[in-house]
Amino acid sequence: MKVVSVVGYKNTGKTDIVTKIIRKLVKKGSVGTIKHMRSHEFIDPDTDTGKHFAAGAEIVSGIVNSGVITYSKSSSIEDSLNTLADNGIDFAIVEGGKETDLPKIIIENGSGLCDLTNIVAKISLHEEQEIEYLVEIILSLPDWETLGSLIKKAKLNPDIKECGAIGTFTGIVREQTGNLKTRMLVFEKYEDVAEQKIQDICKSLKQKEGINEVLIHHKSGMIKPGQDIVYIVIAASHRHQLFPALSEAIERLKAEVPVWKKEFTFDGEYWVHDK
Repeated sequence: MKVVSVVGYKNTGKTDIVTKIIRKLVKKGSVGTIKHMRSHEFIDPDTDTGKHFAAGAEIVSGIVNSGVITYSKSSSIEDSLNTLADNGIDFAIVEGGKETDLPKIIIENGSGLCDLTNIVAKISLHEEQEIEYLVEIILSLPDWETLGSLIKKAKLNPDIKECGAIGTFTGIVREQTGNLKTRMLVFEKYEDVAEQKIQDICKSLKQKEGINEVLIHHKSGMIKPGQDIVYIVIAASHRHQLFPALSEAIERLKAEVPVWKKEFTFDGEYWVHDK
């Protein structure tokens, strides 16, 4: 899933830009949006759903004729993006979110926004040519993947009808190693080289008998204890074909893909060399 946020001051046309981008992207895939609203409330405490929420429900869904409205106590943009990815959305547009590390399209209307991180484009007009340019930028962004999104992709493979099993591996940040406690890990990788190596591994494993699909995603940047680092999803005809391929994928990923890990502990920080 490609993710971008559109940021700007109030009444600068963020919603207009977002809707124009949506109209372009729906021709290329499914689109989900997230609106960052600090002062707006969806749940009325006098309604039945409001009473459910007030009683302690973590998530409340209301089914109406036009669809389903789901309200969660989580206010994390990351959680919302993960939900969109799990549902197979191809493009996610966040309206707002200046404080995030997401790729950002800035609506230029004065000073104060250029200090934001991860700016991928700036726009001053709302003309067709500029919107087309923004769409091309979005298409070039790295993918936001979850385990759920990769499983959904595996099930979309036409060869899934020949499969009897899907196996997965999720690597997470270990917080405690003996007496050493990890605060976070930071992963760096040569994006193009790393992705090509990953694709080479996937292609090689798919040559094995009974292996119909192999998908691998390795995150980069800062990852905290308990958070996910890497996902591997393999679809196979039989489980006895699946497990050896899954094990090989894990070992080859560590050995062949140029990813560097820096560990931050309460005793210091250092680069980790697995080999």
